[in-house]
Amino acid sequence: MSTPRGPYAKTSAKREKILEAALAAYAEAGSRKVSVRDIAKRVGMTDAGVLHHFGSREALLTAVLQARDAAARAAHGSAADDLRAGLDIVTHNASTPGLVKLFVDVAAAAAETDHPAHAFFEERYADGRRGLAEQLDRHARDPEAPHAPEPVTPVDPEWAARILLAATDGLQLQWLLEPDIDMAADLAALYGVLMEALRERA
Repeated sequence: MSTPRGPYAKTSAKREKILEAALAAYAEAGSRKVSVRDIAKRVGMTDAGVLHHFGSREALLTAVLQARDAAARAAHGSAADDLRAGLDIVTHNASTPGLVKLFVDVAAAAAETDHPAHAFFEERYADGRRGLAEQLDRHARDPEAPHAPEPVTPVDPEWAARILLAATDGLQLQWLLEPDIDMAADLAALYGVLMEALRERA
């Protein structure tokens, strides 16, 4: 595979530099908002110069989330293929609330079909569901497969309520991207699974 040369190489390198700066800015931001100006300052460019490499602020933020996913896979592996990798990624995400907030904000906006992140989220959820379903099916059939770590959080009614609320919020987002999902049926099935887990622990 040939290495890009000339203006294209410079543009590609500048994009990477901008994305690294944006990831750092959001990782350090906490609950504080991050502006294009904040990112531009980190790379010694103007706001317009930064956006020139992506086309729009929305496209820049989409690229930041794509870079975040790529960095997570490089550091921990694929969450869709490995439960431990998924837990490690979630643990890491808890240390970067600014990036978590960015993800939630862009995911909500991406429900609009003309949003630059719409296709990214459609593919992300479809790939994630497919990979996780295959992993779960494989592990359910194989008694030698690794089990989930023993839970630290108590499996109790408060936990079940939190999971139901999380599933409700997450399903609404996935439904906006894929209206064929039956949210009520999915939640009813989850309720049944949670009740079984609670009865086992009682």
